[in-house]
Amino acid sequence: MGKCIYCGESAGFLRSKHKACEQKYIKGKSGIYNLVLQAITTSADFNDVNQQAGRVAAETFVGGEEVTDLYLTAFENAVEQFLDDGILSKAEEHQVASFQKAFDFTQQELDRRGAFDRVVKASIIRDIAEGHLPENPMQVQGALPFNLLKSESLVWLFQDVELMEQTTRREFQGAHQGVSVRVAKGLYYRTGSFKGRPVHVQEMKYIDTGLMGITNKHVYFASASKNFRVRLNRIMKTEPYEDGIGLQKDTANAKPQVYKGLDGWFAYNLIQNLMQM
Repeated sequence: MGKCIYCGESAGFLRSKHKACEQKYIKGKSGIYNLVLQAITTSADFNDVNQQAGRVAAETFVGGEEVTDLYLTAFENAVEQFLDDGILSKAEEHQVASFQKAFDFTQQELDRRGAFDRVVKASIIRDIAEGHLPENPMQVQGALPFNLLKSESLVWLFQDVELMEQTTRREFQGAHQGVSVRVAKGLYYRTGSFKGRPVHVQEMKYIDTGLMGITNKHVYFASASKNFRVRLNRIMKTEPYEDGIGLQKDTANAKPQVYKGLDGWFAYNLIQNLMQM
């Protein structure tokens, strides 16, 4: 006789669970998730919610690791709701901090699917949009490959960024003028002249992979073969992509550049708001 995977009692011949136990388990998981999600989004008492969730878990066969996963899933979906309008309020940021403290989650746990990283980035954008730099500028272990100016603060550092630069390649295109004479089955001989002209084809060329730093004054790039900085007030155009950002400097003969391998939404909004400070 098989035993129920939920209650441990006999489930009958060739059976592994009671239908009633399974329904109770599913309902319990949903109840715990909703309790936590509502607590995060409505500023409820986390201690009280934790006690309620514990009782539900005990009554519905939901294990400890599953409870932790439900808490984290509720947190991730709460962050989605907070950022639905593209803005993270200070009250919402406070809720995130309170949730983390109440249940002693690490940043790594909260960021398992990138939710905590999105909160950090949204708070930085909000602070800069309000006219002031983040209270805790980004701290980097080791020496930076950039020589920052006085009163210049590093706001964000992107790693493993691919620098692409627009180049112009010259091609020769032409066409035959004349007639085709059939000399055998499947074989033609063309008579006449060939006239062609040079054309210029623009394409994005990979330059190197390195670090991209954004400060309150410049955009920096450093790699084994390429090191430069661009003043924010000399950027003429920015173009966001899903996995990168395009920049066009306001200088003669400046080539459009694309920085690939980063959060394009964040980089775009960060630069745009820093340019307004």
